[in-house]
Amino acid sequence: MSLIETLYEAAANAGLLQVCVWHPSDGSAAQIHPVGFSCPDESLLDGLTVSTDYVITYPTSRLVGLAPSEVVEIDSVSYQVREVRTVGDGSERRATLTRL
Repeated sequence: MSLIETLYEAAANAGLLQVCVWHPSDGSAAQIHPVGFSCPDESLLDGLTVSTDYVITYPTSRLVGLAPSEVVEIDSVSYQVREVRTVGDGSERRATLTRL
């Protein structure tokens, strides 16, 4: 097990992660993994509006094949993947989401 997988496992055991369910569009079996989930509020237009940017982070070895336009479910809420990027040394990925 890699260091990043060990860190995510420890975070999951501490209750710091959310369960993510992904049913791949190619019909393969569903994948269920703990992920980092954040939705920080960001002020836009000089404070006239607030935008919420949903993001999940996960080890590269998990959610293999997750790509833009796929749909994931976190806490019974569906989100569409907008973008997936590799982070740092390539052992972690970050996906930006849009709430459906």
